[in-house]
Amino acid sequence: MSAYPMKNFLPRTIFDDEHKMFRETARDFVAKEITPHVDQWHEQGYCDRDMYKKAGELGLLGITADEKFGGGGMDDWRFNAILSEELAQSDCGSVIVSVQTINDLVVPYLERFANDEQKERFLRPLCAGEKIAAIAMTEPGAGADLAGIRTLAKKDADGNYIVNGAKTFISNGVQADFTIIVAVTDPEKGRAGVSLLIVEDGMEGYTKTGPLKKVGLKAQDTAELSFENVTVPAENLLGEEGAGFGYLRHNLAQERLSIAVGSVATSRRAFDLVYQHSQDRKTFGKRLVDHQAYGWMLAEMATKIQAAQSFVDACIEAKVKGELDETTAAMAKWWTTDLQVEVVNNALQMHGGYGFMMEYPIATHYLDTRVQPIYGGPNEIMKEIIARRLAKGAGK
Repeated sequence: MSAYPMKNFLPRTIFDDEHKMFRETARDFVAKEITPHVDQWHEQGYCDRDMYKKAGELGLLGITADEKFGGGGMDDWRFNAILSEELAQSDCGSVIVSVQTINDLVVPYLERFANDEQKERFLRPLCAGEKIAAIAMTEPGAGADLAGIRTLAKKDADGNYIVNGAKTFISNGVQADFTIIVAVTDPEKGRAGVSLLIVEDGMEGYTKTGPLKKVGLKAQDTAELSFENVTVPAENLLGEEGAGFGYLRHNLAQERLSIAVGSVATSRRAFDLVYQHSQDRKTFGKRLVDHQAYGWMLAEMATKIQAAQSFVDACIEAKVKGELDETTAAMAKWWTTDLQVEVVNNALQMHGGYGFMMEYPIATHYLDTRVQPIYGGPNEIMKEIIARRLAKGAGK
């Protein structure tokens, strides 16, 4: 379904000509390689591997990674943001999650903390789309509280790690050729005893269950992972032993900003869909958009989306300059995801009975949207981060 793109009521000044060219590449990729396959992917429960391969060929994976290891060499997160915005046009939130997991979660850890041998083994094929990757933090008994992680990795006589435990709700988990896991390597040291290990598909004792049956994100191969005496070689330790907790905190702001970017883009897409519907549908002899109640709802949506877009654009600028802090990223994450829930819910309501039919894209957005305030840290935790920062002094 085509739709009028929402007008930028304030100009978006953060992009230059190179970014605009990249946006055209991303838009063409979405139109040719994603949109025609969305229905099939929703049915089978995952995106085809060929999608990752074609994304890699176009330089859409590992955009910020070193060219030496097959990356795009673009030290500019605006390219990541543009790709997420264009993926929202596919009416498939699963694809946004699948690609963001690689570009905004896995790649940054490999960029910063992997040695050259690990980059050659894992980063290069990831950028090429030849391998799929995931990161596993959440456990059945530990979600937002990373200090509650119980997956244990004990060293054996040869210096390898014997891993036991479980992870759940892991995006890309089923198809992932390798997964960065968070494990306790020294229970006596608390947070200083947490490390990151790379577990490869096929390792003995490593099993996956999925794709899990979810309310939405039907084409996201979310999985449960189980580790039963899995031997992970010492060379698969990512960075330094015991430094994992600090590594995780280092990337949280980017992870949450990427969610915010996707949320605003999806809100805009939902607005586009309902605005198109308001032009085409007539009741009582008038277009829906000409009814005051309907017009006012559109006005509220457009205003809130514009405000969110301006804030997120400022966050993107701060990220590019290295100035985005954890508190501001938390603000962006909770505000935009709550807004997405509101906008998509209203957009479905404004579609009437048609919005309840799965053949209309707004129905898919409705199902996919509900998880936004939950993953990447529940919005209650985002508010707690902000509140604690304020308690220290708003001006400090």
